[in-house]
Amino acid sequence: MEHADLDNMIDQVSMQPTSDELTLRRLKKRRLLLRDQIARLESQLEPPEPA
Repeated sequence: MEHADLDNMIDQVSMQPTSDELTLRRLKKRRLLLRDQIARLESQLEPPEPA
């Protein structure tokens, strides 16, 4: 849910004519870190494929 919230915030900030570039970069970095955490958790849940 937080990932979708970040997507919405990024869209809103980027549409503003006076958008703060630093804020936008921080939001995108936070979204990327969250995406990495999700991928790590999913890989822990799925058993490794046999060789």
